[in-house]
Amino acid sequence: MKAVRFFGHKDVRVVNDIERPVPKGDEVLLKIGGAGVCHSDLHIIDEGTVVGTVFTLGHENAGWVEEIGENVQGYKKGDAVLVYGPWGCGHCKPCQQSKENYCDHQSEQAYGGGLGLDGGMAEYMLVPSSRLLVPIFDLDPIIAAPLTDAALTPYSAIKRSLSKLMPDEYVVVIGVGGLGHVALQILREISGAAIIACDVTEDKLAFAKELGAQFAINSKDVDAAEQIQKITGIKKAKVVLDFVGVTSTIDLGTKVVSLDGDLTIIGLGGGHYQYNMNGLPFGVSMTNPYWGSRTELMEVVGLARQKKIHIEIEKHKLDDANEVYERMRQGKIKGRAVLVP
Repeated sequence: MKAVRFFGHKDVRVVNDIERPVPKGDEVLLKIGGAGVCHSDLHIIDEGTVVGTVFTLGHENAGWVEEIGENVQGYKKGDAVLVYGPWGCGHCKPCQQSKENYCDHQSEQAYGGGLGLDGGMAEYMLVPSSRLLVPIFDLDPIIAAPLTDAALTPYSAIKRSLSKLMPDEYVVVIGVGGLGHVALQILREISGAAIIACDVTEDKLAFAKELGAQFAINSKDVDAAEQIQKITGIKKAKVVLDFVGVTSTIDLGTKVVSLDGDLTIIGLGGGHYQYNMNGLPFGVSMTNPYWGSRTELMEVVGLARQKKIHIEIEKHKLDDANEVYERMRQGKIKGRAVLVP
């Protein structure tokens, strides 16, 4: 079968000689409908964050059950499902709480399909356990695939701060990309706070206004923090969601977050923050969440089925994978690219 394979630093190839897996036990074989292309892939490809192994890329996956192992219950051929991305041990306390993204054994195993193990940029994907599947019912797998990360990750981050996102507060979203544009929709639907969006291009700022942001600020402006504070007043923003994570965006977040606020850094930009007692308002919680739980993915599916969130996608063939990654490096993808076998 055809697959997009990672062979090492900056070495991605589309191959046609992969043997189609046969599921056994609790394994499930999926016919892939779509595999999202995530910026995290570039950390693997360009920076070598996963070394010493060859595998199929793609950690945002959806499709139809093609074949099941002898121990699988509750699924049959043709069922439309998402693949929950972070694969834990399945046995530790976080895994039992549906938080495999925080599995106790994460440091000693691959993170999941497409992140060290074979993912979904292929015609078929072998999922190691049926517990990692989430039904999507009437949703189109091609459109739904990015829900597994591009929607789940911001949803989980927002839920952490939901009690602070009241109608008399402000939330700042930095970066209106693959995750940020979904975060705006989630905030619009489940929180009462006024939304301030930040990005570096005018087209993305206009897009942010379309998605529910009441205010849009160009974060390249030298006075971006002052512009935000003119909106929020002396209280500043109760929650800041940074979907970029470079030093300049982290610095912006520290300037506009309020006392007892949340500064949540989701983006993997590799930025730095030098802590000192006077650098943050008192009571601020600075966190770097990773993905979300499987039950939260079920909730995300609910939002999508109610048409409360929609991921902007562009479709491409598996053969176009390297071209898509290059466009992503250049910041030319609006929303999410999805590879369709």
